[in-house]
Amino acid sequence: MSTQGKRAWLAFKRRRSAVVGAVLVGFLVLAGVFGPLLAPYDPDERHAGFEEHPPSAQFWFGTDELGRDLFSGVIYGARVTLLVGCISVGLALSVGLVLGSISGYLGGRVDLFLQRVVDVMMSFPSILLAILIVALTEKPSLTMAMVAVGIVGIPTYTRLVRATVLQQREQEYVTAAKAMGASTPRILIRGILPNIVAPVTVQATLGFATAILEAAGLSFLGLGAQPPTKEWGLMVKAGWDTWSTSPWIITFPGACIFVAVLSLNLLGDGLRDVLDPRQRGPG
Repeated sequence: MSTQGKRAWLAFKRRRSAVVGAVLVGFLVLAGVFGPLLAPYDPDERHAGFEEHPPSAQFWFGTDELGRDLFSGVIYGARVTLLVGCISVGLALSVGLVLGSISGYLGGRVDLFLQRVVDVMMSFPSILLAILIVALTEKPSLTMAMVAVGIVGIPTYTRLVRATVLQQREQEYVTAAKAMGASTPRILIRGILPNIVAPVTVQATLGFATAILEAAGLSFLGLGAQPPTKEWGLMVKAGWDTWSTSPWIITFPGACIFVAVLSLNLLGDGLRDVLDPRQRGPG
C-alpha cells in the first residue's frame, strides 16, 4: 500500500462512526450475496399453525399473517436492496457523468440548456417526481421503481460533475493538452474525469442510501416491488394493517431500512473526510 493509501486508511479508521457504517454495510452485502445460505427457511414457505407468530427461538423475527418466516424474508430482501441501489445509482451516475461533463466543458448555450433542464427536475421533490414517473407506466414494478429513482438522481450528479469540470478545465494541464491537439473526449476521459473520482464516490455512497429509502417508499405506496418479491418497503406495507396486534411484522423490515440508510450515510461521511479533507467534520 502506498504512503498516501496508508494515510487515507488511518484517517478513515479514526472516524469511528465511519468504521461502524462500513461494518454494517459489509453485513448488508454478505446478506445480499449469501442470502440463500443464511436464511433458515424458504421465505415463501408457509408454516401452518404459526400465522402471526411472535419472535421465538424457531422464528427469530416471528412470522407474518401467512406463517412465513420474517427473518428469511428480511435476508432475501437484502439482495433486492443491493440491486435497487446498484441499478438506481448506476443509472443516475452514468447519465449525470455524461451530461455534467458536456455541460461543464463546452459551456455556452449547451450548458445553459442542460442546466435549465436540471433546474426543472430539481424543482420537484425527488419522491414526488419518482411517483409521477412510475404512475405514467401501465403496471408498477420494481424495475420501473429503480429506473424512476435513478432518473430523479441524475440532476445531483450532473451538478456535481459540472462544478468539478468547470474548475478543472482552467488548469494548466488542460491548456497544454489542447495545445498538443488532444481531442475533447481524450481530455475529459484521460485528464479531467480522474480528478472527480473522490466527490463522485462520496455522492454515490450517499445516493445509495437515498435510493434504498425512495424505492422502499414507492413499494410501500404500491408503486414499486410487487408480491411475492421480498423487498423491505413491501414487507412493511404487508404488515401495516396488523401493526397493532403483530408489530414485529413491520418492525424488523423497517429497522433494516433504517440501519441500511444510516450505515451508508455514516460510510459516506467517512469517505468524504478521507477523500476531501477540506470538508472534514468533527471526529
